[in-house]
Amino acid sequence: MEPSAVAQVRRFNRTVTQRVGALDDAFLSRGRPLGHSRVLWEIGPEGSDVRGLRARLDLDSGYLSRVLRALEQEGLVVCDASPSDGRVRVARLTAAGLRERAELDTRSDEAAAALLTPLTAVQQGRMLAAMAEVERLLQASMIQLTTREPDHPHARYCVGAYFAELAARFDGGFDPARSLPASDEELVAPAGLLLVASLHDEPVGCVALKFHGDHPTEVKRMWVARSARGLGLGRRLLVAVEELARANGARTLRLETNRALTEAISLYRSAGYREVPAFNDEPFAHHWFEKDLDESAS
Repeated sequence: MEPSAVAQVRRFNRTVTQRVGALDDAFLSRGRPLGHSRVLWEIGPEGSDVRGLRARLDLDSGYLSRVLRALEQEGLVVCDASPSDGRVRVARLTAAGLRERAELDTRSDEAAAALLTPLTAVQQGRMLAAMAEVERLLQASMIQLTTREPDHPHARYCVGAYFAELAARFDGGFDPARSLPASDEELVAPAGLLLVASLHDEPVGCVALKFHGDHPTEVKRMWVARSARGLGLGRRLLVAVEELARANGARTLRLETNRALTEAISLYRSAGYREVPAFNDEPFAHHWFEKDLDESAS
């Protein structure tokens, strides 16, 4: 990473933390730091299980426990066991907590307006557009890629969502039983692998490989959740799986896709995959692609 890029990020962080009041022990004049108010707001009117709260905010469990205890001492939050599962702790706002959250909303709106007011209309438009772009890129940077066993809950969710989307988008629907298989046994080493993308501990994408010895490796189960589209995740998954394929000795990748998946077709072509004659009898495929990893590496 270029030192100038690192320095720019650090300057940005310093400016933002100062401007939004992250350094203030009494954020928005409410007598508590920003982190405590953020947790209070995130719990929400319906409450939240503590594990989900920790995942959404990417907080250390010890720190979150201390924040929740402080909010409990203020009489704003209560934490107890879930009625449906005693192993799960749930944080809920008290009546005072709900009033405080409403006050935070009001003061946060005022603070946001105060940030924009000194700027001209043109500057406001530029700032809002820049904020939207930074938010999008920050989300992209928080997505984690992990190799998962096919029976992992995140993997099961992704494959199920992938099948459901194919059924909705393909002419005539999609039946996994008619499609060429990619069974659990074929997606674990040494036969293959399954890569899952997650954001705040929620699955948002996947891609798989099937190895065939000296023959071309297959790319399977390429899927990105609608909530994560526009973040460059499809290309990131494709690049990551190509690197994993190389690391496992693959020299050529192959994949097939349906004509309804126009965005996937565009991605493959832009990533250097060339269309080739059909190399299998997949009944739901209209396009077959291949990429030489040796050529792309050079």
